[in-house]
Amino acid sequence: MTAMEASVQTPIAASMRDGYKDYGFGDTAVRALDGISVDMKRHEFTAIMGPSGSGKSTLLHTLAGLDRLTAGSSLIADAEIQRLSEAQVTEIRRNYIGFIFQSFNLIPSLNGRENITLPLDIAGKKVDKEWFDEIIRILGLGDRLTHLPAELSGGQQQRVAVARALVARPEIIFADEPSGNLDSRSGAELLGFMRRAVKEFGQTIVMVTHDPTAASYADRILFLEDGKIVDEMREPTAEKVLDRMKQMGH
Repeated sequence: MTAMEASVQTPIAASMRDGYKDYGFGDTAVRALDGISVDMKRHEFTAIMGPSGSGKSTLLHTLAGLDRLTAGSSLIADAEIQRLSEAQVTEIRRNYIGFIFQSFNLIPSLNGRENITLPLDIAGKKVDKEWFDEIIRILGLGDRLTHLPAELSGGQQQRVAVARALVARPEIIFADEPSGNLDSRSGAELLGFMRRAVKEFGQTIVMVTHDPTAASYADRILFLEDGKIVDEMREPTAEKVLDRMKQMGH
């Protein structure tokens, strides 16, 4: 194996170096990210926490190529987002990334199955039937595939959104408050499945959350304050997370 080939097998799924993000200009400029350097390892579940306005969603969006840094660099699959055209970034997102948003973002006119396979359909890729069936079984969506989003409960819609993110077996999944709109039981089921996806299927997940219980499902938590990473916790419990958040004045 050459050095070049070895670098492609990097254990890092996404990373940022000296990442700055400013919104606005001059006196009204707001610094959302203030020199962040971080690695998101493959096959790991990372949660990002911090008070409101700490830069959590900005970090997620700039890592995922949904937004560009003002300065610094972010990489996905060894490609530096800053140096790519919009079309190239879109291609990377399509081929390497899955998204789970709090608002589900399902297409109202498509049924459950069509919503789930949409990323593959757009990319012109075939659905791996075995993997599709496995996801549907675990998420308990078998009898909901022909239903439109309006005919599904919030929990079912979110499970469809999760299936859509997983079906293409992306390199990395970015999740923004994925359990935010769910009742505690549905939320626990969803987070349990996300944890399983990492442990059993080798998925990589980066999740923004404000909920200590949700964060406790992760392998590690990054704590943000004023656009900086101020702490990291491994093997978290809800109690440990809550104590840490209280120290941050959350």
